[in-house]
Amino acid sequence: MDTVWLKDIGKEDISIVGGKGANLGEMINNGLPVPSGFAVTAQAFRNFLVDNKIEEELFDALKVNVDDDSELREAEKKAKQIILEAKMSEELVKEIKRKYKDLCEGEKIFVAVRSSATAEDLPTASFAGQQETFLNIKGEDNLLDAVKKCWASLYGARAIFYRVKGGFEHSKVNIAVIVQKMVDSEKAGVIFTSHPTTGEPLAIVESAWGLGEAVVSGTVSPDNFVVDRKNLKILDEKINEKAKMFVKDPKTGDTKIFKVPEEKRNISSLAEEEVIELVRYGNKIEDLYKSPQDVEWGITGGKIYILQSRAITTINKGLKDQTTKKKEAEWREEPILRGTGASPGVVSGRVKIVKKLDGMNEVKEGDIMVTKMTSPDMVPAMRRAAGIVTNEGGLTCHAAIVSRELGAPCIVGTKEATKVLRDGMVITMDGKKGLVYEGEMEKKEVEEEENAAPHLYKPITATEVKVNISMPEVAERAAKTGADGVGLLRIEHLVLRLPMHPQKYIEDGREDEYVKELVKGIKKVADAFYPKSVWVRTIDAPTDEFRSMPGGEDEPIEANPMLGWRGIRRDLTIKEHFKLEMEAFKRLFKLGCDNVGIMLPLIQHPNEIKMVKEMMKEVDLDIEKMEYGIMVETPASALIIDDIIEEGVDFVSFGTNDLTQYTLAVDRNNENVSEIFDEMHPAVLKLMKYVIERCNEAGVKTSICGQAGSDPKMVEKLVEYGISSVSSNIDAVSAIRETVARKEMQMMLGYMRNNKKNR
Repeated sequence: MDTVWLKDIGKEDISIVGGKGANLGEMINNGLPVPSGFAVTAQAFRNFLVDNKIEEELFDALKVNVDDDSELREAEKKAKQIILEAKMSEELVKEIKRKYKDLCEGEKIFVAVRSSATAEDLPTASFAGQQETFLNIKGEDNLLDAVKKCWASLYGARAIFYRVKGGFEHSKVNIAVIVQKMVDSEKAGVIFTSHPTTGEPLAIVESAWGLGEAVVSGTVSPDNFVVDRKNLKILDEKINEKAKMFVKDPKTGDTKIFKVPEEKRNISSLAEEEVIELVRYGNKIEDLYKSPQDVEWGITGGKIYILQSRAITTINKGLKDQTTKKKEAEWREEPILRGTGASPGVVSGRVKIVKKLDGMNEVKEGDIMVTKMTSPDMVPAMRRAAGIVTNEGGLTCHAAIVSRELGAPCIVGTKEATKVLRDGMVITMDGKKGLVYEGEMEKKEVEEEENAAPHLYKPITATEVKVNISMPEVAERAAKTGADGVGLLRIEHLVLRLPMHPQKYIEDGREDEYVKELVKGIKKVADAFYPKSVWVRTIDAPTDEFRSMPGGEDEPIEANPMLGWRGIRRDLTIKEHFKLEMEAFKRLFKLGCDNVGIMLPLIQHPNEIKMVKEMMKEVDLDIEKMEYGIMVETPASALIIDDIIEEGVDFVSFGTNDLTQYTLAVDRNNENVSEIFDEMHPAVLKLMKYVIERCNEAGVKTSICGQAGSDPKMVEKLVEYGISSVSSNIDAVSAIRETVARKEMQMMLGYMRNNKKNR
């Protein structure tokens, strides 16, 4: 049996059609509105290998050292080539064409072609996953080509790696392919049939206009509905602005992004009865599988379609039976100011407006610091403040990054905070919602489960999840996240709060004092994480930040400091200072901090690396005994990554904030253009994908330490590309680890499913 209709299979047929196919068939047979389709069975794939007599050649090609990345990539290339160059039997071709013709019912239609690997006896079988999916396929030849590509994806590098590490024989893992009618959704989204963290009987429905890709990829902020699944009552709803939507081109089938019409952007994408109907379907699906599910759905012509269902993997297990008191704000009045919520938390305090640096000392413990935009020299005042509100900036600005690290509420991009708010007035700010209210909040005591993150099982991921740190004082807190190391320790914050400019230390003959300050700060972090690696970025502050320090009067005035004398450019000019940084690293190694690595910022040419190495040798720093790498922040370094690798580096790390603004020519802190600052821009992704691929081939580690390392949708994409590690903000480590684990499991599942039949 080479093909079978989905309506003729069920959950017991995993060995025939894989987990995805079995799920879809089971839902169809239980009256759920799943688009019709058929499966090319796992047996068809096995017959394909036998008929072409390629089994021995294929499995021999997979006998490699999977820890050697070049061998692994070569195995992938050869195995896929073997599959794609082989021919399907005439009987199978005819059978697939016949099924497609019957599915079309007289007119060629678009279909989705999805991989469905088989692994019914594995403990991970409840997780849904697939090698490849091809959407909007039309025509017999295109369909046949997509089926072969799904088969070939069973031998991707990650698939090979995970099977070997999991002890599964390549020859005993098969793959089926699902072919379904495409649903041209007018609105789409997801349902969590139970709360995805606590498992409470609360259904969460997310929805946006157009195809579901907008919601699943995180391109838009979807409407959000929280529903009591027992009483079918909407308990809470949040209607977001939905500026973009994904739409299928009716002729080509290509997915295109369009602007949502103005009249639909800020209204609910779902009627109340549609929300309730979706939850009813969710209840039925959870009852069917006896476990909470993550369900994708679409609506077209008023009809709901269930597109996919997978088990929720993020529900916390074994929570301590404890509660804690939490204060919440209750407001009857409208907020007096709105901005972007950059760091969560609700706090009240007196406003202190900071217009000049000499006003920082007036910020007292518990004040709400209000300013146009923060800078590194404001960090001491920020540490005293209960919360921070700025006129300018987005989620990647200095105020946002530092506030999240401090655990202080922060609202950015209000445009007029320094005008609307007055010194001494009492306000309450909600750093999650981005709202400011006049007066002190009315407090009520509410019971909530204790933050259970420290008690949870920590998923083990192949991709390391690290943490970004700016201030040594937060090292212990950062270490408690369970991070796999520090992907970025910024030392400019440590330097900029010193009593004088680094050059002043040199002029006054106090170099040793300066080096000791560097050693003290870095060592605090290195000790907290030992023996996990701590990558320390050499100083990367622009001239305007150095100018504000005592002794910084001679700093040049630049039209655009972000494009000026900063990063490695400064160190290669003021060599005395760079050698002091290297002296600090030498002392750290002598003190036993051999987990410290050096990371050079703003590299754009391999000659810069060569010059740095020469200066390292001049101070007797043994670079052979340490990790040494660069930041990829410029399109130049990305495009010539092969030359940089050849010069010799152990790792590279993406600084996505700068890489994005340099690639798109967009100042990320300029609210006039910040709307088009997009780290998921195809050009940025293409640069990162290229760098990861080239580094993987050369055995060079790759990471990300920019703001996008805390963005689940970016992290999913980078894990897919094969990045070695990701480094996120302190408050995002747990969520990003879950994101990585889920993505790896989705990728792994196809490699490790259903070998029971062939054992």
